[in-house]
Amino acid sequence: MKSQNGHECGDHPPVQRPAPDGRAVDRAARLFRALGDAPRLRLLHLLLAGEACVTELVEASGEKFPTVSQRLRILRTEGLVTRRRDKSHVYYGLADAHVRSLVADALAHAGELEVSTPQPLTEDES
Repeated sequence: MKSQNGHECGDHPPVQRPAPDGRAVDRAARLFRALGDAPRLRLLHLLLAGEACVTELVEASGEKFPTVSQRLRILRTEGLVTRRRDKSHVYYGLADAHVRSLVADALAHAGELEVSTPQPLTEDES
């Protein structure tokens, strides 16, 4: 039996796969774009330890205040972090357990991967 793209599927019946909600896929893609920036991911990693004020994040990252603030704004816009004000300090934290899992799992998975030169995708993989 051949699949829709012409590849052999073997002797099993086709699997019915539900179509994903288009809006959810678009939203998830935006989340991955926000997560895909190494400096923003480093900020999220710092927040795995718990809530931190902007000053702490600036010191820990070694970047300038406006740069960290801009990155946090993007992460907040995408729903990855929350903020709370306490007098003159603004504290940021991960938005929820989903974000915590995404960040922790992505970093754990990356750490398990063999460090090598990426191989180009074959025609079958693209």
